Amino acid sequence: MKHIYTSVDIGSDSIKVVTCELFKNKLNLLAASSVKSEGIKKGLITDMELAKNAYNQAIKEVEQMLGVKIKKIIVSVPSYFSKHIVVNGEVDVEMGIVHTKDILNVLREASIPQIKKPNEMVTVVPIDFKVDNKEAVLDPKGVTGKKLHARAILVTVPRKNIVSVLSLINQTEQEVVDISINGIGDMYALKNSNTDNKIGAIINIGAETTSVSLYNKGIIVRNSVIQLGGSSVDSDISYIYKIDKEEAKKLKEKFALAHKMYAKLNETREVVNRNSEKIKINQYEISEVAMVRLEEILELAKKEINTLTNRKIDYIIVTGGVSNMAHFNYIAESVFSKDVEIGNLKVTGIRNNKYVPAIGNIVYFINTLKLKGQQYSMFNQTDVEVLSSAKSNFLDDTNGTMVGKVFGYFFNE
Repeated sequence: MKHIYTSVDIGSDSIKVVTCELFKNKLNLLAASSVKSEGIKKGLITDMELAKNAYNQAIKEVEQMLGVKIKKIIVSVPSYFSKHIVVNGEVDVEMGIVHTKDILNVLREASIPQIKKPNEMVTVVPIDFKVDNKEAVLDPKGVTGKKLHARAILVTVPRKNIVSVLSLINQTEQEVVDISINGIGDMYALKNSNTDNKIGAIINIGAETTSVSLYNKGIIVRNSVIQLGGSSVDSDISYIYKIDKEEAKKLKEKFALAHKMYAKLNETREVVNRNSEKIKINQYEISEVAMVRLEEILELAKKEINTLTNRKIDYIIVTGGVSNMAHFNYIAESVFSKDVEIGNLKVTGIRNNKYVPAIGNIVYFINTLKLKGQQYSMFNQTDVEVLSSAKSNFLDDTNGTMVGKVFGYFFNE
């Protein structure tokens, strides 16, 4: 069976859809689209019809590339006011040998009592498992013993964060099989040997907001959101040169440098401003405008990291669409010194960092399947042939709703 997955990231600036195939433990891109968002403000739906039209367009573009309909998706939900709680659980090993059912039972035992209204569970990320008094392991399947203990991070967000997204998907032809937050996707897309055993942070500069996530041994433990993003640079350019914001965005992406160090005074672009006047913009000046705002965002992120933890940080990774700007590494290094790196996608067929969370959430979904000992594809055999030429309810107030169904997904065998 081919293992094919679709992930959707509903952002304020754009809706990203990616479909990937897992082949020989390597993720390959099959199709991707990015459509300008409408009716969405900071990840929350403000106009359902506008948002649905943009979402359907993004899905349709990928469907046209694939030649088949997308029926099932993973989707990210806003991480505002997310909580990351260390939870513990212990259960009897039913058959004397740990099976998937025991793993799900212990994670359910650990997490469900800790979910407090008005928050809902997004996911539970295992830290480790112990069988009796044996050494802790990441995957206990097949270990013999009487008691299974688990430590995990329970991730919850306010119910409105989930309902906002699921209400949109509920009006479309797709079914949500799992939800995540982009902070989890960031790590799983950018994981390396440096992140697995250390404490660090990932800064993802989005369009309207910047997320700062703290990780311990590759597991998200804290997250916060700064109310500035790449569109702040667009606004600055638009204001200073009196040009439309869309034109300002194009200049940021195609002409400006993130750091003025290598910008050229004699390199110019001619544009028409809002007064219908032709003006020339030189690269040095526009790069200086961008640099000032990017520096502010990164300084705020730096302060946020210090607020999230007083422990020594071993690594800082910066990603997000704006990190694709030329010479972005210089502005990052000017704020964080040489300890910072730019997190770039390494998936065959896709390089733009705005897709980092969507790709990472597929990787996380696959890891969850491995822990559960499952093989799964979001496309049936007929669809796969064309490409080639889970549900339980645990919250009383969500029974029969999409939130309840998605919540139950994690604990399904």
